[in-house]
Amino acid sequence: MVTVSAFFSPMWTSVPGGNPVFFERFWTSFIDALLVRRFSREVKRSKEPAFNLGATLLLCAMSWEQEYRVLTTAIREAGAEALRLATEGFQIYTKPDDSPVTSADHAVNDILMDRLLGHFPHDGWLSEETPDTEARLTKPRVWVIDPIDGTKAFIRHEPEYCISVALLEGTQPVLAAIFNPSTNELYTAIRGQGLHLNGAPVPRHESEADQLPTIALSPWELHVGRFRSIEPQMTSRPMRSIAWALALAARGTIHGVITFEPENEWDVAAGTLLLEEAGGSAHDGAGQLLRYNQPLPRFGGFIATVQGFPDHLTSQVRRLPRSAP
Repeated sequence: MVTVSAFFSPMWTSVPGGNPVFFERFWTSFIDALLVRRFSREVKRSKEPAFNLGATLLLCAMSWEQEYRVLTTAIREAGAEALRLATEGFQIYTKPDDSPVTSADHAVNDILMDRLLGHFPHDGWLSEETPDTEARLTKPRVWVIDPIDGTKAFIRHEPEYCISVALLEGTQPVLAAIFNPSTNELYTAIRGQGLHLNGAPVPRHESEADQLPTIALSPWELHVGRFRSIEPQMTSRPMRSIAWALALAARGTIHGVITFEPENEWDVAAGTLLLEEAGGSAHDGAGQLLRYNQPLPRFGGFIATVQGFPDHLTSQVRRLPRSAP
């Protein structure tokens, strides 16, 4: 991890009387001033507390390359284990909320926890398959994991499930990976460095004005007709995994992911960063910016769209009633 002092030190120690600490403070203040105009507009628009611009500068100096290497190695190892169990057999259990979970979910979770916390033992942990504790709320960095998003698809041997992992700094994801073992597609993003697929940069896509956008919706919401009033303006696609749908949106295969059902942080944290690095945006069901690592790690709905998505359609979605017709 590169600090501001380390960044400026080689430059200013070569100057007679140069003091890297002094110049760190000077340039931090100077760049803060340059960034004020850029960020103030977003602050007003989002109605969020003002950005900590010093933290923003420090954020830009971080690369997370070590975390990236550990994560991509671990997630591929976990994916190989999921594929092995899919072939050789796995156990299926029922959670208290009647949703299914498999021995593959637990195996993937165990591998990721061992590898990630083994390398970064001071980080927090939030996973669908690990009992949550308040300890993560005291951590500046938290790993957010969905071992298998789309468990029903995994059980049916459908290639629409994935392993989803994000690293949070504060309340925002800075590193993300979504891996579909069945298709061998690994989407990754480091904040500020764009979207990558299997290590190769993915060019940004925009929604074309003359085509109907394709939007991923939950099968249940499609069944009850929650979005029936706007269906003539879009092409709907049922999603088995919201994390995988977000990866497809980031790549440009689809144009949006919308649900009014509650979504947990582990469902969308990684996909949010992938989409943002591809030029898109994501908000909760009320249109507010997403803030992660909250005491209740859940959002009241989720609206994610690619760059160039029609504003009028987004506005119509937000005005729809939340109850099923």
